[in-house]
Amino acid sequence: MSLVTQPGESDLWLARPADGAQWNPHTIHTHYFGFAVPEAQIGAFLYVRWMPAFGLIQGGPVLFQGMDNVHTTDNLFQDYQMTMPWPEVVDNAYTTANGLRVEFLEPGSRIRVAFDSGDGAVAFDTVHEAVTPLLARGHIVPGEDDHHGDTTVAATGGSEQFMHVTGTLTLHGERYAIDSHYPRDRSWGQVREERRGGPRPMPPVGWSPMYFGEDLIFNQISVEHPDTDPAWADAFEFPAGAPTHHFAWVVENGVTKEIVRVHRQAHEYHPTLDVVTRQTVEAEAADGTVYRFTGEAIAAANVPAWPNASFRDTVYRWDDGRGRVTHSTYQELWYDKYQNVMNNRRRAVTSAGR
Repeated sequence: MSLVTQPGESDLWLARPADGAQWNPHTIHTHYFGFAVPEAQIGAFLYVRWMPAFGLIQGGPVLFQGMDNVHTTDNLFQDYQMTMPWPEVVDNAYTTANGLRVEFLEPGSRIRVAFDSGDGAVAFDTVHEAVTPLLARGHIVPGEDDHHGDTTVAATGGSEQFMHVTGTLTLHGERYAIDSHYPRDRSWGQVREERRGGPRPMPPVGWSPMYFGEDLIFNQISVEHPDTDPAWADAFEFPAGAPTHHFAWVVENGVTKEIVRVHRQAHEYHPTLDVVTRQTVEAEAADGTVYRFTGEAIAAANVPAWPNASFRDTVYRWDDGRGRVTHSTYQELWYDKYQNVMNNRRRAVTSAGR
Protein backbone atom coordinates (compact mmCIF):
# COMPACT_ATOMS: atom_id res chain seq x y z
CA MET A 1 0.00 0.00 0.00
CA SER A 2 1.24 3.49 -0.82
CA LEU A 3 -0.36 6.28 1.18
CA VAL A 4 -1.08 9.54 -0.60
CA THR A 5 1.01 12.53 0.46
CA GLN A 6 0.28 16.24 0.44
CA PRO A 7 2.64 18.87 -1.01
CA GLY A 8 4.66 20.88 1.48
CA GLU A 9 2.99 24.11 0.45
CA SER A 10 -0.30 22.78 1.81
CA ASP A 11 0.94 23.93 5.22
CA LEU A 12 0.12 27.45 4.06
CA TRP A 13 -3.20 26.82 2.35
CA LEU A 14 -5.37 29.29 4.26
CA ALA A 15 -7.84 30.41 1.63
CA ARG A 16 -10.49 33.04 2.31
CA PRO A 17 -13.63 33.82 0.32
CA ALA A 18 -13.18 36.15 -2.61
CA ASP A 19 -14.92 39.53 -2.40
CA GLY A 20 -18.65 39.00 -2.59
CA ALA A 21 -18.41 35.22 -2.15
CA GLN A 22 -20.08 33.44 0.75
CA TRP A 23 -18.74 30.23 2.26
CA ASN A 24 -20.42 27.86 4.65
CA PRO A 25 -19.95 29.58 8.04
CA HIS A 26 -18.69 26.30 9.55
CA THR A 27 -15.70 26.14 7.19
CA ILE A 28 -12.39 25.88 9.02
CA HIS A 29 -8.66 25.47 8.51
CA THR A 30 -6.60 24.14 11.43
CA HIS A 31 -3.03 23.66 12.64
CA TYR A 32 -2.36 21.29 15.57
CA PHE A 33 1.02 20.72 17.22
CA GLY A 34 1.97 19.08 20.49
CA PHE A 35 4.79 17.82 22.66
CA ALA A 36 5.29 16.09 26.00
CA VAL A 37 7.73 16.03 28.88
CA PRO A 38 6.92 12.51 30.15
CA GLU A 39 9.22 12.57 33.17
CA ALA A 40 7.23 15.56 34.50
CA GLN A 41 3.83 14.27 33.28
CA ILE A 42 3.43 17.38 31.11
CA GLY A 43 1.57 17.56 27.81
CA ALA A 44 1.05 20.44 25.39
CA PHE A 45 -1.86 21.06 23.03
CA LEU A 46 -1.12 23.87 20.55
CA TYR A 47 -3.97 24.72 18.23
CA VAL A 48 -5.04 27.35 15.73
CA ARG A 49 -8.50 27.18 14.20
CA TRP A 50 -9.08 29.52 11.25
CA MET A 51 -12.65 30.59 10.39
CA PRO A 52 -12.38 32.08 6.88
CA ALA A 53 -16.07 32.93 6.47
CA PHE A 54 -15.64 35.46 9.29
CA GLY A 55 -11.96 36.43 8.92
CA LEU A 56 -11.27 35.31 12.51
CA ILE A 57 -9.24 32.64 14.31
CA GLN A 58 -9.30 30.97 17.72
CA GLY A 59 -6.71 28.96 19.62
CA GLY A 60 -3.51 29.15 21.58
CA PRO A 61 -1.41 27.00 23.90
CA VAL A 62 -2.76 24.62 26.56
CA LEU A 63 -0.27 22.92 28.89
CA PHE A 64 -1.37 20.35 31.44
CA GLN A 65 0.28 18.16 34.07
CA GLY A 66 -0.90 15.02 35.81
CA MET A 67 -4.38 13.54 35.89
CA ASP A 68 -6.48 16.08 37.81
CA ASN A 69 -7.32 18.67 35.15
CA VAL A 70 -11.10 18.36 35.37
CA HIS A 71 -11.90 21.95 34.42
CA THR A 72 -10.11 23.88 31.72
CA THR A 73 -8.94 26.29 34.40
CA ASP A 74 -7.23 23.37 36.18
CA ASN A 75 -4.72 23.16 33.35
CA LEU A 76 -1.13 24.05 34.12
CA PHE A 77 -1.24 27.01 31.73
CA GLN A 78 -3.84 28.04 29.21
CA ASP A 79 -4.31 30.96 26.88
CA TYR A 80 -6.92 29.66 24.45
CA GLN A 81 -8.87 32.59 23.02
CA MET A 82 -12.13 32.09 21.13
CA THR A 83 -11.94 35.21 18.97
CA MET A 84 -8.77 36.74 17.52
CA PRO A 85 -8.06 38.66 14.31
CA TRP A 86 -6.82 36.77 11.27
CA PRO A 87 -2.99 36.92 11.47
CA GLU A 88 -1.00 38.02 8.47
CA VAL A 89 1.33 35.35 7.11
CA VAL A 90 4.75 36.90 6.41
CA ASP A 91 7.77 34.90 5.23
CA ASN A 92 5.94 31.63 5.89
CA ALA A 93 5.23 32.58 9.52
CA TYR A 94 2.37 33.95 11.55
CA THR A 95 1.82 35.01 15.15
CA THR A 96 -1.59 34.88 16.80
CA ALA A 97 -2.83 37.81 18.89
CA ASN A 98 -2.12 35.84 22.08
CA GLY A 99 1.48 35.21 21.03
CA LEU A 100 1.65 31.70 19.57
CA ARG A 101 4.17 31.87 16.71
CA VAL A 102 4.27 29.25 13.96
CA GLU A 103 7.11 29.49 11.43
CA PHE A 104 7.31 27.05 8.53
CA LEU A 105 11.08 26.90 8.12
CA GLU A 106 10.66 24.25 5.43
CA PRO A 107 6.97 23.82 4.61
CA GLY A 108 6.02 20.17 4.86
CA SER A 109 8.99 19.11 6.94
CA ARG A 110 10.39 21.62 9.47
CA ILE A 111 8.47 24.03 11.68
CA ARG A 112 9.27 26.23 14.62
CA VAL A 113 6.54 26.73 17.21
CA ALA A 114 7.17 29.17 20.05
CA PHE A 115 5.34 31.10 22.75
CA ASP A 116 6.16 33.47 25.60
CA SER A 117 3.44 34.55 28.03
CA GLY A 118 5.40 37.72 28.74
CA ASP A 119 4.90 37.51 32.51
CA GLY A 120 7.44 34.80 33.26
CA ALA A 121 4.80 32.10 33.70
CA VAL A 122 5.58 30.04 30.60
CA ALA A 123 7.74 30.10 27.49
CA PHE A 124 8.64 27.42 25.01
CA ASP A 125 10.64 27.31 21.81
CA THR A 126 10.41 24.11 19.77
CA VAL A 127 11.46 22.81 16.38
CA HIS A 128 9.33 20.08 14.81
CA GLU A 129 11.20 18.02 12.20
CA ALA A 130 9.40 15.45 10.06
CA VAL A 131 10.14 11.76 10.54
CA THR A 132 7.36 10.60 8.18
CA PRO A 133 6.00 12.00 4.92
CA LEU A 134 3.20 14.58 4.97
CA LEU A 135 0.42 12.03 4.69
CA ALA A 136 -2.98 12.90 3.28
CA ARG A 137 -6.04 12.10 5.35
CA GLY A 138 -9.74 12.71 5.09
CA HIS A 139 -11.93 13.81 7.95
CA ILE A 140 -11.23 13.44 11.67
CA VAL A 141 -14.38 14.79 13.32
CA PRO A 142 -17.43 12.68 12.40
CA GLY A 143 -19.75 14.57 10.07
CA GLU A 144 -17.05 16.38 8.09
CA ASP A 145 -17.39 13.86 5.30
CA ASP A 146 -21.02 14.92 4.81
CA HIS A 147 -19.68 18.08 3.20
CA HIS A 148 -16.91 16.77 0.97
CA GLY A 149 -17.62 18.12 -2.48
CA ASP A 150 -19.41 21.18 -1.08
CA THR A 151 -18.98 23.75 -3.84
CA THR A 152 -19.48 26.71 -1.50
CA VAL A 153 -16.10 26.24 0.21
CA ALA A 154 -12.46 26.03 -0.80
CA ALA A 155 -10.76 22.78 -1.75
CA THR A 156 -11.07 20.31 1.13
CA GLY A 157 -8.26 18.25 2.56
CA GLY A 158 -6.12 17.29 5.49
CA SER A 159 -2.71 15.98 6.45
CA GLU A 160 -0.83 14.50 9.36
CA GLN A 161 2.79 13.81 10.09
CA PHE A 162 4.99 12.52 12.89
CA MET A 163 7.57 15.02 14.07
CA HIS A 164 10.70 14.89 16.21
CA VAL A 165 10.11 17.77 18.59
CA THR A 166 13.09 19.34 20.38
CA GLY A 167 13.47 22.52 22.36
CA THR A 168 12.93 23.94 25.82
CA LEU A 169 10.02 24.73 28.10
CA THR A 170 10.32 27.20 30.96
CA LEU A 171 7.49 26.95 33.44
CA HIS A 172 7.27 29.14 36.54
CA GLY A 173 11.04 29.40 36.60
CA GLU A 174 11.75 25.71 36.03
CA ARG A 175 13.36 24.68 32.74
CA TYR A 176 12.60 21.41 30.93
CA ALA A 177 14.24 19.88 27.88
CA ILE A 178 11.82 18.74 25.18
CA ASP A 179 12.67 15.67 23.13
CA SER A 180 9.62 13.78 21.95
CA HIS A 181 8.06 12.22 18.86
CA TYR A 182 4.63 13.72 18.40
CA PRO A 183 2.13 14.00 15.58
CA ARG A 184 0.89 17.17 14.01
CA ASP A 185 -2.14 17.51 11.81
CA ARG A 186 -4.13 20.07 9.92
CA SER A 187 -7.26 20.55 7.86
CA TRP A 188 -8.25 23.01 5.21
CA GLY A 189 -11.69 23.78 3.83
CA GLN A 190 -13.36 21.27 6.17
CA VAL A 191 -16.93 21.95 7.27
CA ARG A 192 -17.50 21.08 10.93
CA GLU A 193 -21.09 21.58 11.99
CA GLU A 194 -20.75 20.76 15.66
CA ARG A 195 -24.45 20.63 16.45
CA ARG A 196 -26.66 20.43 13.39
CA GLY A 197 -30.06 19.19 14.54
CA GLY A 198 -28.73 18.28 17.97
CA PRO A 199 -25.73 16.25 19.16
CA ARG A 200 -24.38 13.60 16.85
CA PRO A 201 -25.55 10.08 17.82
CA MET A 202 -22.09 8.55 18.05
CA PRO A 203 -19.86 6.85 20.61
CA PRO A 204 -16.65 8.63 21.58
CA VAL A 205 -13.85 8.46 19.03
CA GLY A 206 -10.22 8.01 20.07
CA TRP A 207 -7.02 8.93 18.20
CA SER A 208 -3.87 7.02 19.16
CA PRO A 209 -0.76 7.92 17.12
CA MET A 210 2.43 6.10 18.17
CA TYR A 211 6.06 6.35 17.05
CA PHE A 212 8.40 3.64 18.37
CA GLY A 213 11.15 4.27 15.82
CA GLU A 214 11.66 4.26 12.08
CA ASP A 215 10.82 0.54 12.08
CA LEU A 216 7.37 0.84 13.73
CA ILE A 217 4.92 3.72 13.38
CA PHE A 218 1.21 3.27 14.01
CA ASN A 219 -1.85 5.47 13.76
CA GLN A 220 -5.59 4.96 14.07
CA ILE A 221 -8.84 6.66 15.00
CA SER A 222 -11.73 4.47 16.15
CA VAL A 223 -14.45 3.73 18.67
CA GLU A 224 -14.12 1.10 21.37
CA HIS A 225 -15.07 -2.25 19.88
CA PRO A 226 -18.69 -3.20 20.63
CA ASP A 227 -17.71 -6.73 21.74
CA THR A 228 -15.70 -5.32 24.69
CA ASP A 229 -18.76 -4.10 26.65
CA PRO A 230 -17.81 -0.42 26.22
CA ALA A 231 -19.39 2.26 28.39
CA TRP A 232 -21.46 3.40 25.40
CA ALA A 233 -22.99 -0.03 24.71
CA ASP A 234 -26.51 0.73 25.97
CA ALA A 235 -26.68 4.20 24.42
CA PHE A 236 -25.75 3.70 20.77
CA GLU A 237 -26.42 1.13 18.10
CA PHE A 238 -23.41 -0.01 16.10
CA PRO A 239 -23.99 -1.93 12.85
CA ALA A 240 -22.97 -5.56 13.19
CA GLY A 241 -19.74 -6.26 11.35
CA ALA A 242 -19.04 -2.61 10.54
CA PRO A 243 -15.42 -1.45 10.93
CA THR A 244 -14.83 0.41 14.18
CA HIS A 245 -12.06 2.57 12.70
CA HIS A 246 -12.25 5.15 9.96
CA PHE A 247 -8.56 5.88 9.57
CA ALA A 248 -5.57 3.62 10.33
CA TRP A 249 -2.16 2.66 8.98
CA VAL A 250 1.14 1.18 10.10
CA VAL A 251 4.69 1.58 8.82
CA GLU A 252 6.96 -1.36 9.61
CA ASN A 253 10.58 -1.34 8.46
CA GLY A 254 9.79 1.25 5.83
CA VAL A 255 6.75 -0.61 4.43
CA THR A 256 3.39 1.13 4.73
CA LYS A 257 0.51 -1.25 5.33
CA GLU A 258 -3.21 -0.83 5.19
CA ILE A 259 -5.02 -1.64 8.44
CA VAL A 260 -8.15 -3.70 7.80
CA ARG A 261 -9.28 -4.26 11.40
CA VAL A 262 -8.95 -2.36 14.67
CA HIS A 263 -10.07 -3.83 17.99
CA ARG A 264 -9.78 -1.25 20.76
CA GLN A 265 -10.68 -2.17 24.33
CA ALA A 266 -10.89 0.19 27.29
CA HIS A 267 -9.81 -1.25 30.64
CA GLU A 268 -10.23 1.87 32.74
CA TYR A 269 -11.88 5.30 32.51
CA HIS A 270 -10.95 8.48 34.33
CA PRO A 271 -13.38 8.87 37.28
CA THR A 272 -14.37 12.44 36.34
CA LEU A 273 -12.90 13.24 32.91
CA ASP A 274 -14.37 9.98 31.50
CA VAL A 275 -11.54 9.60 28.98
CA VAL A 276 -10.09 6.10 28.61
CA THR A 277 -6.97 5.93 30.78
CA ARG A 278 -5.93 2.31 30.18
CA GLN A 279 -6.54 0.37 26.98
CA THR A 280 -5.39 -2.20 24.44
CA VAL A 281 -5.35 -1.57 20.70
CA GLU A 282 -5.10 -4.55 18.37
CA ALA A 283 -4.76 -3.92 14.65
CA GLU A 284 -4.56 -6.30 11.71
CA ALA A 285 -2.79 -5.32 8.51
CA ALA A 286 -3.87 -6.39 5.04
CA ASP A 287 -1.01 -8.93 4.94
CA GLY A 288 -2.34 -10.65 8.08
CA THR A 289 0.19 -9.21 10.54
CA VAL A 290 -1.40 -8.43 13.89
CA TYR A 291 -0.08 -5.64 16.11
CA ARG A 292 -1.00 -5.23 19.77
CA PHE A 293 -0.33 -2.13 21.82
CA THR A 294 -1.13 -1.47 25.48
CA GLY A 295 -1.27 2.02 26.91
CA GLU A 296 -1.88 4.03 30.05
CA ALA A 297 -2.41 7.76 30.53
CA ILE A 298 0.12 9.64 32.65
CA ALA A 299 -1.54 13.04 32.12
CA ALA A 300 -5.06 14.03 31.08
CA ALA A 301 -6.91 17.28 30.56
CA ASN A 302 -10.17 18.92 29.61
CA VAL A 303 -9.29 21.05 26.58
CA PRO A 304 -11.55 23.89 25.32
CA ALA A 305 -11.16 23.43 21.57
CA TRP A 306 -14.70 22.10 20.94
CA PRO A 307 -17.32 23.95 23.01
CA ASN A 308 -20.25 21.76 21.91
CA ALA A 309 -18.40 18.54 22.67
CA SER A 310 -16.20 17.05 25.32
CA PHE A 311 -12.61 17.01 24.14
CA ARG A 312 -9.84 15.36 26.14
CA ASP A 313 -6.12 15.38 25.50
CA THR A 314 -3.74 13.05 27.30
CA VAL A 315 -0.14 11.93 27.37
CA TYR A 316 -0.08 8.15 26.98
CA ARG A 317 2.67 5.66 27.70
CA TRP A 318 2.44 2.97 25.00
CA ASP A 319 4.11 -0.48 24.90
CA ASP A 320 4.53 -2.23 21.54
CA GLY A 321 4.26 -5.74 23.03
CA ARG A 322 7.98 -6.32 22.65
CA GLY A 323 9.12 -4.17 25.53
CA ARG A 324 9.57 -0.88 23.70
CA VAL A 325 7.88 2.21 25.11
CA THR A 326 6.90 5.53 23.60
CA HIS A 327 4.86 8.53 24.75
CA SER A 328 2.35 10.38 22.63
CA THR A 329 -0.96 12.16 22.66
CA TYR A 330 -4.19 10.17 22.90
CA GLN A 331 -7.27 12.28 22.20
CA GLU A 332 -10.98 11.61 22.60
CA LEU A 333 -14.11 13.48 21.54
CA TRP A 334 -17.78 12.85 22.32
CA TYR A 335 -21.11 14.65 22.54
CA ASP A 336 -23.61 15.16 25.36
CA LYS A 337 -25.52 11.89 24.97
CA TYR A 338 -22.40 9.97 25.98
CA GLN A 339 -21.67 12.46 28.77
CA ASN A 340 -25.13 11.72 30.17
CA VAL A 341 -24.32 8.00 30.10
CA MET A 342 -21.17 8.53 32.13
CA ASN A 343 -22.91 10.90 34.57
CA ASN A 344 -25.61 8.29 35.19
CA ARG A 345 -22.96 5.64 35.85
CA ARG A 346 -21.38 7.87 38.49
CA ARG A 347 -24.76 8.51 40.14
CA ALA A 348 -25.45 4.78 40.24
CA VAL A 349 -22.10 4.04 41.88
CA THR A 350 -22.65 6.83 44.42
CA SER A 351 -26.15 5.59 45.27
CA ALA A 352 -24.93 1.98 45.65
CA GLY A 353 -22.23 3.11 48.07
CA ARG A 354 -24.61 4.84 50.46
